[in-house]
Amino acid sequence: MLPPMTTRRDFLSRSAMTAASLSAITQAPAQQSQTAEGIKQLPPPKKPVIVTRHTGDNSVDEAYKMLLDGTDTLDACNHICLAREDDPNDHSVGYGGLPNEDGFVELDACCMHGPTRAAGSVGAIQNIRHACLVSRLVMERTGHVMLTGKGAEHLAVMHGLKREDMLTDDARKMWLLWKESRTSQNFWGPPMLAPGGKSANPAPELHPQKHSMIPRHPGLEWADEIRTRSQQLTAMAIDLGIPERKRAFAVEQMLWPTTGTIHVSCVNTKGEMSGATTTSGQAFKIAGRLGDSPIIGAGCYTDQDIGSAGATGSGEENIKVAGAHTIVDCMRQGMSPKEAGLEALRRIVRNYNGDMAKIRYLDMIYYIVRKDGAYAGVSLWSTTANGTPKVFSVHDGQYRVENCAWLLEGTTTN
Repeated sequence: MLPPMTTRRDFLSRSAMTAASLSAITQAPAQQSQTAEGIKQLPPPKKPVIVTRHTGDNSVDEAYKMLLDGTDTLDACNHICLAREDDPNDHSVGYGGLPNEDGFVELDACCMHGPTRAAGSVGAIQNIRHACLVSRLVMERTGHVMLTGKGAEHLAVMHGLKREDMLTDDARKMWLLWKESRTSQNFWGPPMLAPGGKSANPAPELHPQKHSMIPRHPGLEWADEIRTRSQQLTAMAIDLGIPERKRAFAVEQMLWPTTGTIHVSCVNTKGEMSGATTTSGQAFKIAGRLGDSPIIGAGCYTDQDIGSAGATGSGEENIKVAGAHTIVDCMRQGMSPKEAGLEALRRIVRNYNGDMAKIRYLDMIYYIVRKDGAYAGVSLWSTTANGTPKVFSVHDGQYRVENCAWLLEGTTTN
Protein backbone atom coordinates (compact mmCIF):
# COMPACT_ATOMS: atom_id res chain seq x y z
CA MET A 1 0.00 0.00 0.00
CA LEU A 2 1.26 3.47 -0.90
CA PRO A 3 1.69 5.97 1.96
CA PRO A 4 -1.14 8.53 2.36
CA MET A 5 -0.98 11.54 0.01
CA THR A 6 1.49 9.75 -2.29
CA THR A 7 0.45 9.35 -5.90
CA ARG A 8 1.64 6.57 -8.15
CA ARG A 9 3.55 9.16 -10.21
CA ASP A 10 5.33 10.39 -7.03
CA PHE A 11 6.20 6.83 -6.10
CA LEU A 12 7.61 5.98 -9.53
CA SER A 13 9.55 9.24 -9.61
CA ARG A 14 11.09 8.57 -6.22
CA SER A 15 11.88 5.01 -7.23
CA ALA A 16 13.75 6.26 -10.29
CA MET A 17 15.70 8.75 -8.17
CA THR A 18 16.60 6.02 -5.70
CA ALA A 19 17.82 3.76 -8.47
CA ALA A 20 19.96 6.56 -9.88
CA SER A 21 21.38 7.30 -6.46
CA LEU A 22 22.21 3.65 -5.86
CA SER A 23 23.89 3.51 -9.25
CA ALA A 24 26.04 6.53 -8.38
CA ILE A 25 26.95 4.98 -5.03
CA THR A 26 28.02 1.73 -6.65
CA GLN A 27 30.04 3.56 -9.30
CA ALA A 28 31.95 5.73 -6.79
CA PRO A 29 33.78 2.83 -5.10
CA ALA A 30 34.66 1.42 -8.52
CA GLN A 31 36.16 4.75 -9.59
CA GLN A 32 38.02 5.04 -6.28
CA SER A 33 39.30 1.49 -6.71
CA GLN A 34 40.65 2.38 -10.16
CA THR A 35 42.35 5.48 -8.71
CA ALA A 36 43.86 3.48 -5.84
CA GLU A 37 45.04 0.84 -8.29
CA GLY A 38 46.72 3.56 -10.32
CA ILE A 39 48.53 4.82 -7.21
CA LYS A 40 49.68 1.27 -6.48
CA GLN A 41 51.19 1.04 -9.95
CA LEU A 42 53.30 4.17 -9.52
CA PRO A 43 57.00 3.33 -9.77
CA PRO A 44 59.11 3.67 -6.61
CA PRO A 45 61.40 6.69 -6.39
CA LYS A 46 64.86 6.48 -7.92
CA LYS A 47 66.23 7.80 -4.64
CA PRO A 48 64.91 7.44 -1.07
CA VAL A 49 62.85 10.30 0.35
CA ILE A 50 62.59 11.41 3.99
CA VAL A 51 60.17 14.09 5.20
CA THR A 52 60.26 15.38 8.77
CA ARG A 53 60.40 18.37 11.09
CA HIS A 54 63.50 20.56 10.93
CA THR A 55 65.79 18.88 13.47
CA GLY A 56 68.91 21.04 13.55
CA ASP A 57 71.20 18.01 13.74
CA ASN A 58 72.79 15.43 11.43
CA SER A 59 70.24 12.69 12.05
CA VAL A 60 68.39 13.16 8.76
CA ASP A 61 71.61 12.83 6.74
CA GLU A 62 72.54 9.76 8.78
CA ALA A 63 69.12 8.18 8.28
CA TYR A 64 69.31 8.82 4.55
CA LYS A 65 72.63 6.99 4.37
CA MET A 66 70.98 4.12 6.24
CA LEU A 67 68.34 3.89 3.52
CA LEU A 68 71.00 3.94 0.81
CA ASP A 69 72.72 1.05 2.60
CA GLY A 70 69.52 -0.99 2.59
CA THR A 71 68.49 -0.46 6.21
CA ASP A 72 64.82 -1.00 7.00
CA THR A 73 62.67 2.11 6.60
CA LEU A 74 61.43 2.04 10.20
CA ASP A 75 65.01 1.87 11.49
CA ALA A 76 65.73 5.04 9.51
CA CYS A 77 62.65 6.79 10.94
CA ASN A 78 63.57 5.76 14.48
CA HIS A 79 67.14 7.01 14.04
CA ILE A 80 65.83 10.56 13.64
CA CYS A 81 63.35 10.17 16.51
CA LEU A 82 66.06 8.80 18.83
CA ALA A 83 68.29 11.81 18.20
CA ARG A 84 65.50 14.16 19.25
CA GLU A 85 64.60 12.04 22.29
CA ASP A 86 68.25 12.22 23.41
CA ASP A 87 68.55 16.00 23.10
CA PRO A 88 67.80 17.70 26.46
CA ASN A 89 67.41 21.03 24.66
CA ASP A 90 64.46 19.72 22.63
CA HIS A 91 61.68 20.25 25.13
CA SER A 92 59.02 18.64 22.95
CA VAL A 93 60.25 15.01 23.08
CA GLY A 94 62.08 12.50 25.25
CA TYR A 95 64.66 13.51 27.84
CA GLY A 96 64.09 17.15 28.70
CA GLY A 97 60.50 17.20 27.49
CA LEU A 98 58.27 19.61 29.40
CA PRO A 99 56.24 17.81 32.07
CA ASN A 100 52.55 17.54 32.82
CA GLU A 101 50.89 19.77 35.41
CA ASP A 102 52.08 17.47 38.21
CA GLY A 103 55.73 17.75 37.16
CA PHE A 104 56.10 14.34 35.50
CA VAL A 105 57.30 13.88 31.93
CA GLU A 106 54.84 11.67 30.02
CA LEU A 107 55.77 10.49 26.53
CA ASP A 108 53.67 9.27 23.59
CA ALA A 109 54.79 7.57 20.37
CA CYS A 110 53.61 5.37 17.54
CA CYS A 111 55.00 3.70 14.45
CA MET A 112 53.77 1.96 11.32
CA HIS A 113 55.86 -0.39 9.21
CA GLY A 114 54.68 -0.37 5.60
CA PRO A 115 56.13 -3.66 4.33
CA THR A 116 54.48 -5.73 7.11
CA ARG A 117 51.53 -3.37 7.69
CA ALA A 118 52.25 -3.62 11.42
CA ALA A 119 51.76 -0.85 13.98
CA GLY A 120 52.58 -0.08 17.60
CA SER A 121 51.82 2.71 20.02
CA VAL A 122 52.49 3.87 23.59
CA GLY A 123 50.86 6.64 25.59
CA ALA A 124 51.53 8.45 28.88
CA ILE A 125 54.69 6.44 29.52
CA GLN A 126 57.02 7.74 32.24
CA ASN A 127 60.67 7.07 33.18
CA ILE A 128 61.68 5.73 29.74
CA ARG A 129 63.60 8.01 27.39
CA HIS A 130 62.98 6.33 24.04
CA ALA A 131 59.23 6.13 23.58
CA CYS A 132 59.70 5.42 19.88
CA LEU A 133 61.49 2.16 20.72
CA VAL A 134 58.74 1.14 23.13
CA SER A 135 56.09 1.64 20.45
CA ARG A 136 58.14 -0.65 18.23
CA LEU A 137 58.35 -3.23 21.02
CA VAL A 138 54.56 -3.18 21.23
CA MET A 139 54.45 -3.81 17.48
CA GLU A 140 57.08 -6.55 17.36
CA ARG A 141 56.83 -8.30 20.73
CA THR A 142 53.13 -8.28 21.60
CA GLY A 143 49.78 -9.05 20.03
CA HIS A 144 48.56 -5.56 20.91
CA VAL A 145 48.79 -2.25 19.11
CA MET A 146 48.68 0.21 22.04
CA LEU A 147 49.94 0.16 25.63
CA THR A 148 49.82 3.05 28.10
CA GLY A 149 51.27 4.10 31.42
CA LYS A 150 52.72 1.47 33.73
CA GLY A 151 52.05 -1.35 31.27
CA ALA A 152 54.14 0.34 28.59
CA GLU A 153 56.88 1.14 31.10
CA HIS A 154 56.97 -2.47 32.32
CA LEU A 155 57.26 -3.78 28.76
CA ALA A 156 60.18 -1.41 28.14
CA VAL A 157 62.06 -2.54 31.26
CA MET A 158 61.41 -6.20 30.46
CA HIS A 159 63.21 -5.66 27.16
CA GLY A 160 66.24 -3.91 28.63
CA LEU A 161 65.36 -0.21 28.46
CA LYS A 162 66.47 1.62 31.59
CA ARG A 163 64.31 3.66 33.91
CA GLU A 164 65.60 7.21 34.45
CA ASP A 165 64.45 10.60 35.65
CA MET A 166 63.24 12.38 32.53
CA LEU A 167 62.86 15.83 34.13
CA THR A 168 65.94 17.94 33.41
CA ASP A 169 66.82 20.95 35.55
CA ASP A 170 65.85 23.32 32.73
CA ALA A 171 62.45 21.68 32.30
CA ARG A 172 61.90 21.65 36.07
CA LYS A 173 62.52 25.40 36.31
CA MET A 174 60.09 26.10 33.46
CA TRP A 175 57.52 23.94 35.22
CA LEU A 176 58.05 25.93 38.45
CA LEU A 177 57.65 29.16 36.49
CA TRP A 178 54.38 27.81 35.13
CA LYS A 179 53.19 26.74 38.60
CA GLU A 180 54.04 30.06 40.22
CA SER A 181 52.61 32.21 37.42
CA ARG A 182 49.24 30.56 37.00
CA THR A 183 46.34 33.02 37.01
CA SER A 184 43.61 30.64 35.85
CA GLN A 185 42.63 27.00 35.68
CA ASN A 186 44.57 26.45 32.44
CA PHE A 187 43.61 23.13 30.83
CA TRP A 188 40.74 22.72 33.30
CA GLY A 189 39.03 25.62 31.59
CA PRO A 190 36.18 25.21 29.08
CA PRO A 191 36.95 23.82 25.62
CA MET A 192 36.38 26.16 22.72
CA LEU A 193 33.63 23.93 21.37
CA ALA A 194 31.76 23.45 24.66
CA PRO A 195 27.97 23.48 24.02
CA GLY A 196 26.74 27.03 24.34
CA GLY A 197 30.25 28.15 25.12
CA LYS A 198 29.73 27.15 28.74
CA SER A 199 31.41 24.66 31.00
CA ALA A 200 30.64 23.01 34.31
CA ASN A 201 34.04 24.28 35.41
CA PRO A 202 34.30 27.81 33.99
CA ALA A 203 37.47 29.85 33.95
CA PRO A 204 36.25 33.35 33.09
CA GLU A 205 39.71 34.93 33.15
CA LEU A 206 41.17 32.37 30.77
CA HIS A 207 42.24 33.79 27.43
CA PRO A 208 41.43 31.32 24.61
CA GLN A 209 45.00 31.38 23.20
CA LYS A 210 45.86 27.72 23.70
CA HIS A 211 44.56 28.01 27.27
CA SER A 212 47.30 30.55 28.00
CA MET A 213 47.54 32.31 31.32
CA ILE A 214 47.21 35.83 29.98
CA PRO A 215 44.46 37.55 32.00
CA ARG A 216 42.15 39.96 30.26
CA HIS A 217 42.90 43.55 31.35
CA PRO A 218 40.22 46.10 30.46
CA GLY A 219 41.56 48.83 28.20
CA LEU A 220 44.63 46.90 27.07
CA GLU A 221 45.08 45.74 23.50
CA TRP A 222 46.24 42.18 22.80
CA ALA A 223 49.82 43.28 22.05
CA ASP A 224 49.90 45.28 25.28
CA GLU A 225 48.71 42.26 27.24
CA ILE A 226 51.44 40.12 25.70
CA ARG A 227 54.08 42.73 26.54
CA THR A 228 52.87 43.22 30.10
CA ARG A 229 52.61 39.51 30.83
CA SER A 230 55.99 38.80 29.22
CA GLN A 231 57.64 41.36 31.46
CA GLN A 232 56.04 39.82 34.54
CA LEU A 233 57.14 36.32 33.52
CA THR A 234 60.67 37.45 32.69
CA ALA A 235 61.06 38.87 36.18
CA MET A 236 59.82 35.60 37.68
CA ALA A 237 62.18 33.60 35.45
CA ILE A 238 65.14 35.65 36.69
CA ASP A 239 64.10 34.96 40.28
CA LEU A 240 63.96 31.21 39.57
CA GLY A 241 67.47 31.24 38.14
CA ILE A 242 66.57 30.47 34.53
CA PRO A 243 69.65 31.40 32.44
CA GLU A 244 69.33 34.47 30.21
CA ARG A 245 69.85 32.45 27.00
CA LYS A 246 66.84 30.28 27.89
CA ARG A 247 64.63 32.92 29.43
CA ALA A 248 62.76 33.98 26.28
CA PHE A 249 61.89 30.37 25.46
CA ALA A 250 60.66 29.80 29.01
CA VAL A 251 58.40 32.84 28.84
CA GLU A 252 57.07 31.70 25.47
CA GLN A 253 56.13 28.35 27.00
CA MET A 254 54.10 30.10 29.67
CA LEU A 255 52.15 32.07 27.10
CA TRP A 256 51.75 29.30 24.53
CA PRO A 257 52.70 25.85 25.91
CA THR A 258 54.57 23.82 23.32
CA THR A 259 52.79 21.30 21.14
CA GLY A 260 56.07 20.26 19.54
CA THR A 261 56.52 16.73 18.30
CA ILE A 262 58.59 15.00 15.67
CA HIS A 263 57.18 12.88 12.88
CA VAL A 264 59.21 11.09 10.21
CA SER A 265 57.88 9.46 7.03
CA CYS A 266 60.16 7.84 4.47
CA VAL A 267 60.19 5.67 1.35
CA ASN A 268 63.09 3.71 -0.15
CA THR A 269 63.89 2.77 -3.74
CA LYS A 270 61.81 -0.41 -3.41
CA GLY A 271 58.76 1.69 -2.60
CA GLU A 272 58.80 0.45 1.02
CA MET A 273 57.56 3.01 3.55
CA SER A 274 57.39 3.60 7.28
CA GLY A 275 56.30 6.36 9.63
CA ALA A 276 57.10 7.20 13.25
CA THR A 277 56.01 9.92 15.68
CA THR A 278 57.27 10.73 19.18
CA THR A 279 56.47 13.52 21.65
CA SER A 280 56.29 14.64 25.25
CA GLY A 281 52.90 16.11 24.42
CA GLN A 282 51.43 19.46 25.31
CA ALA A 283 53.45 21.17 28.02
CA PHE A 284 51.79 21.23 31.46
CA LYS A 285 48.90 19.04 30.29
CA ILE A 286 46.52 17.25 32.64
CA ALA A 287 48.19 14.01 33.75
CA GLY A 288 47.19 11.14 31.48
CA ARG A 289 46.32 13.35 28.52
CA LEU A 290 46.90 11.70 25.15
CA GLY A 291 47.19 13.81 22.03
CA ASP A 292 47.34 12.67 18.44
CA SER A 293 50.90 11.28 18.48
CA PRO A 294 50.04 7.83 19.89
CA ILE A 295 46.87 7.55 17.81
CA ILE A 296 47.28 5.42 14.69
CA GLY A 297 45.51 7.33 11.92
CA ALA A 298 45.90 10.74 13.57
CA GLY A 299 49.54 11.43 14.46
CA CYS A 300 50.87 8.81 12.06
CA TYR A 301 49.52 6.59 9.29
CA THR A 302 51.29 4.51 6.64
CA ASP A 303 49.65 2.49 3.87
CA GLN A 304 52.19 0.54 1.84
CA ASP A 305 50.01 0.87 -1.27
CA ILE A 306 49.63 4.65 -1.09
CA GLY A 307 51.83 6.72 1.21
CA SER A 308 52.69 7.88 4.71
CA ALA A 309 51.82 10.97 6.75
CA GLY A 310 52.09 12.42 10.23
CA ALA A 311 51.62 15.61 12.17
CA THR A 312 52.86 18.13 14.71
CA GLY A 313 50.63 20.75 16.28
CA SER A 314 47.27 20.89 18.06
CA GLY A 315 46.79 17.21 18.82
CA GLU A 316 43.16 17.38 19.88
CA GLU A 317 42.21 19.00 16.57
CA ASN A 318 44.12 16.40 14.57
CA ILE A 319 42.41 13.53 16.40
CA LYS A 320 39.01 14.92 15.44
CA VAL A 321 39.80 14.78 11.72
CA ALA A 322 41.95 11.60 11.84
CA GLY A 323 44.48 13.75 10.01
CA ALA A 324 47.14 11.27 8.87
CA HIS A 325 44.59 8.70 7.69
CA THR A 326 42.55 11.40 5.99
CA ILE A 327 45.62 12.51 4.04
CA VAL A 328 46.54 9.00 2.92
CA ASP A 329 42.94 8.29 1.96
CA CYS A 330 42.78 11.52 -0.06
CA MET A 331 45.93 10.44 -1.91
CA ARG A 332 44.23 7.10 -2.54
CA GLN A 333 41.47 9.04 -4.29
CA GLY A 334 43.98 10.78 -6.55
CA MET A 335 44.99 13.93 -4.67
CA SER A 336 48.61 15.01 -4.62
CA PRO A 337 50.38 15.07 -1.22
CA LYS A 338 49.94 18.84 -1.05
CA GLU A 339 46.25 18.73 -1.97
CA ALA A 340 45.61 15.93 0.52
CA GLY A 341 47.29 17.84 3.34
CA LEU A 342 45.34 21.00 2.61
CA GLU A 343 42.10 19.02 2.59
CA ALA A 344 42.82 17.72 6.11
CA LEU A 345 43.49 21.31 7.24
CA ARG A 346 40.20 22.45 5.72
CA ARG A 347 38.40 19.87 7.84
CA ILE A 348 39.96 21.35 10.97
CA VAL A 349 38.73 24.79 9.93
CA ARG A 350 35.30 23.35 9.15
CA ASN A 351 35.00 22.02 12.70
CA TYR A 352 34.94 25.65 13.84
CA ASN A 353 32.69 26.81 10.99
CA GLY A 354 35.48 29.07 9.78
CA ASP A 355 35.48 31.12 12.99
CA MET A 356 38.85 32.86 12.83
CA ALA A 357 38.47 34.08 16.41
CA LYS A 358 39.02 30.46 17.43
CA ILE A 359 41.01 29.04 14.53
CA ARG A 360 43.83 31.53 15.04
CA TYR A 361 44.59 29.74 18.31
CA LEU A 362 45.26 26.43 16.53
CA ASP A 363 48.38 25.18 14.79
CA MET A 364 49.16 22.18 12.57
CA ILE A 365 51.85 20.93 10.21
CA TYR A 366 51.50 17.72 8.17
CA TYR A 367 54.47 15.79 6.74
CA ILE A 368 53.56 13.64 3.74
CA VAL A 369 55.25 11.27 1.29
CA ARG A 370 53.66 9.20 -1.47
CA LYS A 371 54.99 5.80 -2.51
CA ASP A 372 56.55 7.25 -5.68
CA GLY A 373 58.51 9.80 -3.63
CA ALA A 374 56.23 12.81 -4.17
CA TYR A 375 56.12 14.75 -0.89
CA ALA A 376 54.75 17.82 0.85
CA GLY A 377 54.82 19.77 4.09
CA VAL A 378 51.61 21.72 4.71
CA SER A 379 50.71 24.04 7.57
CA LEU A 380 47.52 25.64 8.83
CA TRP A 381 49.24 29.04 9.05
CA SER A 382 51.91 30.50 6.80
CA THR A 383 54.29 31.85 9.44
CA THR A 384 55.55 31.32 12.97
CA ALA A 385 54.95 33.77 15.81
CA ASN A 386 58.12 35.68 14.90
CA GLY A 387 57.05 36.06 11.27
CA THR A 388 59.31 33.46 9.66
CA PRO A 389 57.76 30.92 7.23
CA LYS A 390 56.62 27.54 8.54
CA VAL A 391 59.13 24.96 7.28
CA PHE A 392 59.82 21.24 7.07
CA SER A 393 62.86 19.14 6.15
CA VAL A 394 63.20 16.84 3.16
CA HIS A 395 66.03 14.62 1.98
CA ASP A 396 65.89 13.03 -1.48
CA GLY A 397 69.62 12.88 -2.11
CA GLN A 398 70.03 16.47 -1.02
CA TYR A 399 69.03 17.65 2.44
CA ARG A 400 67.16 20.94 2.53
CA VAL A 401 64.58 22.92 4.49
CA GLU A 402 61.53 24.01 2.49
CA ASN A 403 58.65 26.34 3.23
CA CYS A 404 55.36 24.64 3.95
CA ALA A 405 52.39 25.07 1.68
CA TRP A 406 49.79 26.79 3.84
CA LEU A 407 46.04 27.17 4.12
CA LEU A 408 45.76 30.46 6.01
CA GLU A 409 48.05 33.47 5.73
CA GLY A 410 49.42 34.78 8.99
CA THR A 411 50.18 33.17 12.33
CA THR A 412 48.43 31.79 15.38
CA THR A 413 49.42 34.86 17.35
CA ASN A 414 48.05 37.56 15.05
